[in-house]
Amino acid sequence: MSPRLLRSLTDTMRLAEEIAEELKPGTVLALHGELGSGKTYFTKALCQVLGVSEYVSSPSFVLINEYRGRYDISHVDLYRLERMEEALELGFIENVPDRITIIEWPEIVEDMLPQDTIHVYFSFSNSYRRVLIKKGSS
Repeated sequence: MSPRLLRSLTDTMRLAEEIAEELKPGTVLALHGELGSGKTYFTKALCQVLGVSEYVSSPSFVLINEYRGRYDISHVDLYRLERMEEALELGFIENVPDRITIIEWPEIVEDMLPQDTIHVYFSFSNSYRRVLIKKGSS
């Protein structure tokens, strides 16, 4: 898929709506990008599209937030972890088949992700966000 620019909140919501159509329990979204590039904001938009009514926040300090909408959703942030073993101890991998799993900073568990993981790459492009989506191995 070719890169696209997110110039507004509406653009982010449209992207979330498009991706939501492809999601089902067992889907993993791996969100890549530097701090402030839009990963958590996109997750908030996606959860809204998926019917989550509660406040969606960054799991930076708690590492995993769980939400209930059209599907069960795990929102995982691995930024502070240094080893794959730490990620394994969180236990979210075992729950992947039963829910949609959104992982920020997925690099530490890259080798464990399902083959059909949807990788979303966020970056800055002037005052906008640039997004590239790849399905399968990153």
